[in-house]
Amino acid sequence: MASEPYFEPPRFIAVEGPLGVGKTELAKILSERLKARLLLDPTQNPFLEDFYKDRPGAAFPAQLCFLVERFKQMRELDLSSSARLTVVSDYIYEKDKLFANVNLNDEELRLYDQYYEFFADQIPTADLVIYLQATAADLKERIGKRKDPFEDQISGDYLEEMIEAYEHFFFHYKASSLLVVDTSEIDFVDRNEDLQELFRRLQQPVRGTQYFLPLGSASAD
Repeated sequence: MASEPYFEPPRFIAVEGPLGVGKTELAKILSERLKARLLLDPTQNPFLEDFYKDRPGAAFPAQLCFLVERFKQMRELDLSSSARLTVVSDYIYEKDKLFANVNLNDEELRLYDQYYEFFADQIPTADLVIYLQATAADLKERIGKRKDPFEDQISGDYLEEMIEAYEHFFFHYKASSLLVVDTSEIDFVDRNEDLQELFRRLQQPVRGTQYFLPLGSASAD
């Protein structure tokens, strides 16, 4: 009987999904379990309040600020074999352009793209991306529980637009292995069974795009 091929666990795992889906919570749990370095999406942005208040011209500086901060974080990662470092991030660099395509007008986007492409050549790509899905209603409820005054101003229409952007992006995503997780009936924070099943799944290779659904989360007919 042929032996199973050697499986080398991913050294750079990124958790992604729309605002409020729970990617930061899952990234923190994974980093603790894997004894990995945790990389969190930058949150400090002096232009963000004006953007959430829909002030004219606020989108471009807010987007560019995030782009630069994300680049600086990713650029510092040393994923060489000698570093023996495992990283878990709650974002991928490509998310910046995803948001830019939604938030910027055509002229702003042309200028933004020049910075994006220049930076993109200098940063590592994740070995595995875990993409968390949720409905706009679920996201709105989760955002409300966080009681962030800026996030509370986000409309349901904007969340729907972001969900569509993420779906389109990951439908065409080929840069790394991709594990798609529908979080509608999954709770990695308060339901230990779901979390343990995910850990077991991550001990096996993810090839191309695959989907994850804990057995206990399926509703009975």
